[in-house]
Amino acid sequence: MPKLTLELDLELYRLLVQASRTAGLSLEDECRRRLEGGVRRSRYMEALLAELRADDEQRRAEGS
Repeated sequence: MPKLTLELDLELYRLLVQASRTAGLSLEDECRRRLEGGVRRSRYMEALLAELRADDEQRRAEGS
């Protein structure tokens, strides 16, 4: 599986961790929830999400 590495501001990372714990989610699920939930989406994040979805669809097609 491909690996995605993000560079985050330390304070943003702490806020994400805190939000994930409060919601009872993993950090990955909290990030995904924010990406999919429309919370202050930027054009960059929209493009990144579209690219990740396309990669996932391609992997699934190759695996079938």
